[in-house]
Amino acid sequence: MRKVIGYSAIAISTLFLMSGCVKEGYKKHEVKVEEHSVKHEAHKHWGYSGDVAPANWGKLDEKFKMCAEGKTQMPIDIKPTKDIDLPKLDLKYGVNSKSVVNNGHTVQVNMNSGDTLTIDGRIYELKQFHFHTPSENHIKGKSFPLEAHFVHATKDGKLAVIAILFKEGAMNPTLAKIIKAFPLQKDKPVKLELSKEYIDVLMPPKHDYYKTMGSLTTPPCSEGVTWIIFKNPQTASKAQIEAIHKEINQNNNRPIQPTNGREIYE
Repeated sequence: MRKVIGYSAIAISTLFLMSGCVKEGYKKHEVKVEEHSVKHEAHKHWGYSGDVAPANWGKLDEKFKMCAEGKTQMPIDIKPTKDIDLPKLDLKYGVNSKSVVNNGHTVQVNMNSGDTLTIDGRIYELKQFHFHTPSENHIKGKSFPLEAHFVHATKDGKLAVIAILFKEGAMNPTLAKIIKAFPLQKDKPVKLELSKEYIDVLMPPKHDYYKTMGSLTTPPCSEGVTWIIFKNPQTASKAQIEAIHKEINQNNNRPIQPTNGREIYE
């Protein structure tokens, strides 16, 4: 396998053309992303505990049935099944973020239009990134205290997620800027301009990755999502991890799902 190292700049409320881990469904040429999920009316509420916990998502609404019936659900425990020559990630990031919001499920940073990820000739635009604590995905049985999902979408609604895992260690300057906006009022975005340099710092310097097909990690748990999971974790201080968890005010990680024999490439 060829190690992939990229420096080209590399967890749904508002779309800007488009939540652990899409807003009120899909339109033909426009997808609205909130976290990894649909924006729900009051009677379609979901959460992470009690009667609306992940084990019950598939029963809460007919639109959420894939949460119970899907065969390529996320998150998963990453155990690669095939060693291939994965290409270098084609990332073109250079646009500032515009806001940060606590949407009741996660802390989400909304992006201005322009950042792209190209996979197999298809261009995906970065819409937002958000956090899950503790991590949703595991790597070879190991959990992490924090995970970020960078959610991308094509103009016709196809999704790709880049997952970055964090281990406890050195303070992360980008997380420091995000945390400075806390506490946040639910569903009230606060202006936050993160430059390309700050987005870069959120990424691990080496972009070796795993690739698999999966789903949204929150309702409606739609499948057909391309997942890129970085092998190398980034660092965040203990205080930063605790601050993000306190802001989210819950463990917002869906339990590990069966792989059902799917290929996981490295």
